[in-house]
Amino acid sequence: MTGTGIRAALAADPGLGAGNVLHKLIEHGVPLDGPGVTFDTAVDAHPAGHALTLGELREAVAARAVWLSRQGIGPRDPVAVYVTSAADCFLHFMALTWLGAIPALMNPNLPGDVAAEYIRRLRAVGLLTDADHRRLLARADRGLELGFATEAVYDVAVTGAGDPAAAPRPYRHADDDPIAITHSSGTTRMPTAVTQTHGNLFVGTRLLRLRKPRARGTERILSALPAPHAAGIMAVNHALCNRSDLLYLSRPDDGPAVVDAIERWRPTGVFGFAVTWAELARIDLSQRAVDSVSLWYNTGDCAHEPHIRHLVAAGSYEKVTREGVHRVPGSMFVDGLGSSEMGHNAFHITHTPDTERYGRCVGRTHDFAEIKLLDPATGEEVPVGEVGLCGMKSPSLSPGYWNDSANTYRNRRNGYYLTGDLLYRDEEGYYYHVDRMVDAVDLGGGRWLYTAMSEERILKTCPDVLDCTVVAVPTEGGVVTDVLLTLHPWADPHDDWEPAVRGALTDAAAATLRSVLVIGDDRLVVGPTGKVRKFLMRQRYVTDSVAQDAPDPASDPDPASGTISGTASDAQESRPL
Repeated sequence: MTGTGIRAALAADPGLGAGNVLHKLIEHGVPLDGPGVTFDTAVDAHPAGHALTLGELREAVAARAVWLSRQGIGPRDPVAVYVTSAADCFLHFMALTWLGAIPALMNPNLPGDVAAEYIRRLRAVGLLTDADHRRLLARADRGLELGFATEAVYDVAVTGAGDPAAAPRPYRHADDDPIAITHSSGTTRMPTAVTQTHGNLFVGTRLLRLRKPRARGTERILSALPAPHAAGIMAVNHALCNRSDLLYLSRPDDGPAVVDAIERWRPTGVFGFAVTWAELARIDLSQRAVDSVSLWYNTGDCAHEPHIRHLVAAGSYEKVTREGVHRVPGSMFVDGLGSSEMGHNAFHITHTPDTERYGRCVGRTHDFAEIKLLDPATGEEVPVGEVGLCGMKSPSLSPGYWNDSANTYRNRRNGYYLTGDLLYRDEEGYYYHVDRMVDAVDLGGGRWLYTAMSEERILKTCPDVLDCTVVAVPTEGGVVTDVLLTLHPWADPHDDWEPAVRGALTDAAAATLRSVLVIGDDRLVVGPTGKVRKFLMRQRYVTDSVAQDAPDPASDPDPASGTISGTASDAQESRPL
């Protein structure tokens, strides 16, 4: 069967969904010696970097399904998965869904005390973990008091010992069956648990990947997406269904390692988050062997223009001209805006070296998504050109938050899911993202300070700035804004950056500017996915302002608030993925 025939057969199968792709491929007669997944760590007897065939992937998953079944894990059992490697994440995701259980995939960068409380709130029946994360939990205040017996804490180093031949028949999922719990990065510290179903998490794969020709640049995919997130599950299902080669990295936040993997593995497409592209912006790609890449695919937060331009100047891609199809220098960058709650990007736009539609444009909507921009106060739709709160209807939407009906319904209005994003639409139907609702500041008189759009303006105006974070804090005397800059290596940190930053801001935003600080790579409070937690930074500002007259807002971040990094994205800290 040809690749086109396989995709057509899969697209026509109503039983195919996010929880059974592996089984359905085999059921439809896909050759077992075809591509499975390549991981950067060893899998059973296979060394790191070994390209698992579909048959070898099935054997590894079946062994784990048998082992877990013998521990009493079965349908509808939520099981937390708190591991380091992408291999352990996905092999156990597939093994648990084989049994009809519900894997709760956790970011490995979650601090131990946060992870322990998150697991307790899940009411999980057990935990799959590795030695490093077991030690993190043991050092946490709760220790291993997670709501189940210590015997239900399973070491992923031994789960591959099951006999694949003894695997039970795969569980038969309905569309509304939960097949995973993924989590957001959390506005403060505690992530929200997002329920994903067999149906909602497969809408994009079915409608965009199987019913259309295989997208250019997806023949050989390197994924720098965090494995435990909804985007990670979709990336694996995308590659398997399209019979693409896939290398999945366990450390997507390591820019040099991503480029090394590109040079070594020679992918045609690279998938990642905005924080990944900020990391790659530090590296002179013209001096690296990245010519194999024709596609960069972004999801989650939309990417910044300078970071996109840096990427599309590298690589090579096929361009259609009057003389035919030619491979030319440069590449394509597919941008959008999505979240775990959305289930799939609602928007899309493709950039090449020749495109000029930036300004945080996230493109037009996919056919399956209905978007309305709503007045936050009245819920009424705002006119074209006016900023509104994004409301979404789509079959790709998550049904809600696990064990949290209050938040599930709080984020719905008039039949729409409220994403928390502020956007406007132009006359041509293109959408532009200006900020997260929690980060935008009302300056009065119809004027607003949009922190994400301010960051975009600074980055575009100041080419020596690698990345920046704008933190605005309402005070009794009015709003004050501090801008934290991370510079390219060639820039002088002792220069006066205030005039350039002030000139990049709108007049209303510039009037609130208090300070411009050049910071190192260890001065931002970020979450487990690398996104800046402005909520925590604003709290820090308020606390410091009470304690002293001249606070240093970036100093001494609370280690328990998350990991520390210098990579600032759009700082939509409540955004998962």
